[in-house]
Amino acid sequence: MEIVEAMRECDDRRLKTKYNNAVFVIQRALALYSVEELAFSFNGGKDSTVLLHLLRAGYFLHKSGKESCRGGPTGNELKFPIRTIYFESPSAFPEINFFTYELARTYNLLLNIIRQDFKSGLEGLLKANPVRAIFLGVRIGDPTAVGQEQFTPSSPGWPPFMRVNPILDWSYRDVWAFLLKCEVVYCSLYDQGYTSIGSIYDTVPNSLLCVTNPLAGKDEYRPAYLLSDGRLERAGRVKKLAHRGNVSSSNGMACVEVHRRCIPTASIIAVGDQILSGTSEDAIGSALCKKLHSVGWSVTQLDVVRNDIDSAAEAVDLQRSGNDMVFIYGGVGPLHSDVTLAGVAKASGVRLMAQLPEGITELLHHENLMVPLMKCGNVLILTATNLSELDKEWNSLLEISASGGVLTLAKPFVSKSLTTTLSDVEAAQPLSSLGMEFPDLYIGCHRKSRTGPLIITVEGKDQARVQSAVEALTKKFQAVACSDI
Repeated sequence: MEIVEAMRECDDRRLKTKYNNAVFVIQRALALYSVEELAFSFNGGKDSTVLLHLLRAGYFLHKSGKESCRGGPTGNELKFPIRTIYFESPSAFPEINFFTYELARTYNLLLNIIRQDFKSGLEGLLKANPVRAIFLGVRIGDPTAVGQEQFTPSSPGWPPFMRVNPILDWSYRDVWAFLLKCEVVYCSLYDQGYTSIGSIYDTVPNSLLCVTNPLAGKDEYRPAYLLSDGRLERAGRVKKLAHRGNVSSSNGMACVEVHRRCIPTASIIAVGDQILSGTSEDAIGSALCKKLHSVGWSVTQLDVVRNDIDSAAEAVDLQRSGNDMVFIYGGVGPLHSDVTLAGVAKASGVRLMAQLPEGITELLHHENLMVPLMKCGNVLILTATNLSELDKEWNSLLEISASGGVLTLAKPFVSKSLTTTLSDVEAAQPLSSLGMEFPDLYIGCHRKSRTGPLIITVEGKDQARVQSAVEALTKKFQAVACSDI
């Protein structure tokens, strides 16, 4: 079975863990309920597409485990018998309908098409069929996910059934890692910049994926899997006035556009076994994060990998496609453990020539640097081994960029912090709601000690927007003690 085989060969440990946990939930449901008592709610989106293939894999493993001693069917010979329900709506994207029907034909799904609202449709379905549990593609962060667990009874006032949520703990990154690893077909809208799909009246391409094509003279959208910050997947959910493409900016999406244009992203890779063993402390990574933040860049990831060519190559290959720039340091030199340049070369599909990736290396000279900076595409290789050397390289890079445009200086961040005495549980819902209202802002929180106050930081590029979010949060907290820092 192709999904099982793909995940068996997967070397992404996080994804493999998520997959195994989801399959366990599915097999648990198959042990608790008969196939006739189960249903799967499919809506054509990325999450339910992931769940469809997890269900296929889970059912295959469940069935083949039972029949292995009898030489039962294997691979795609095994049909998928779980009832699939699709709520067809006149406000659905035509691409969603087309994709759903194509998928039903491809996998011979037992498709029940319901042309009613969700609640009425469920009532009719449960009256006509012995369904007791429904698989849902709900993830934490979805508006409907609050209070749900992997097995959760339906809410009061709804028809009685068990909600089964195998991918509840999956992130946006997990969803796309699975779809790409398993090489399964997904709705074409996701290749047009859509990251979260609702109806034709409340969904547009995510402006964070918009890029200008100078040759065509127009804006284009990158695929959904290139969105670097999964927290902003719903930034394309807006109120439309009447038709596709006519967008109201009253919900702050104009600010999301400013956010996209003003915030370039970077990832940082440290190469060093000694960091991983605890022998050496990595001060360069955090210092580089601060320096990038000071010039308006957002750091999406800070990784430490082994002194191993394959490890360095894999990290570079994974991070460069989703970021404007990748900074890598450590492991540069003639020693046996200096593998960084070879890793960059391998990730780029070129060989080393004179110890440099052949044909793609640009040397950035500066009078204050004994060794030039090296740039391979959007990968910048630093040779600094301490903070003093990093300061020298950084200042040189800024001077080089002033004339050569290597590192674009973006509009600086504006931030505001406040504290509250609310517990994490009490603050969770207001903060989640605020994030939905202000998708263009970063909203973070932490405590300096477990018993200390909760410190909330709101950050963005627009002072007025940040202030509006702070005022909105203060109102959500109502009379509870809340003060500025």
